[in-house]
Amino acid sequence: MRLNAGCDLVYTASTPTPLILMLRPRSGLGQWVFHEDYQLEPNVPIAEYTDGYGNLCQRLVAPPGIFHIRTSFGVETAATIDVLPGAPYISAENLPDPVIQFLLPSRYCESDKLGNLASKIVENYTPGYDQVEAIRSWIHQNIKYEYGTSDASTSATETATKQVGVCRDFTHLGISLCRSLNIPARMVVGYLYQLDPMDLHAWFEAFVGDRWYIFDATQKEAKGNRIAIAYGRDATDVALATQFGAIELNEMRVWVNESTAS
Repeated sequence: MRLNAGCDLVYTASTPTPLILMLRPRSGLGQWVFHEDYQLEPNVPIAEYTDGYGNLCQRLVAPPGIFHIRTSFGVETAATIDVLPGAPYISAENLPDPVIQFLLPSRYCESDKLGNLASKIVENYTPGYDQVEAIRSWIHQNIKYEYGTSDASTSATETATKQVGVCRDFTHLGISLCRSLNIPARMVVGYLYQLDPMDLHAWFEAFVGDRWYIFDATQKEAKGNRIAIAYGRDATDVALATQFGAIELNEMRVWVNESTAS
């Protein structure tokens, strides 16, 4: 399916404030960017680099006052996600070098503290894809989705204890449980067609059977038509905006619609 997606961000800065943004999707497995528009008001110089996870990062300095950022893009996406029950577990010594970092605990994913829970969840499942799917299903069935029950500091261990959260928390917990079993897992932030209510979304990927597979614990069955923006170890690496000074986000609007372009 071809999708039009994007977001509007309106900031107020009291002083010139450096920002690092991750708002541009890039073409890759499962998505092809065929159109893109990036608007700043007022217009300021902007530079771009690619971080260590392959994300496109934009650097700029927001001027004092109202600062408006609008991104929009057209992306051809996969209508379904790839699944492969039975895909095998890959032991650490056989993992590609770039994947190894996704085995380690990180700020919000304390995988070293969740081994007992993970072992209980996957007790009767074959190592690899089937274990990850068991984790995804367990989170979906046992963690309540509710806005306002977590914040930017909530970690996977807190979510496991409180058993409530939002997509970010579901994702951190899924990643942590996978890593505690020595299955590499990473966080993905982006857009999901027909998400209700519409917002930016988070899910996770696990590396089994020699490739990454999508898992989304917020849904009974994971849907396709996703647009990935950023990948990383946890929310620290995939923040769509990182500020270095006094600036306030006043408004954010997100949209994903079916494209009429041929």
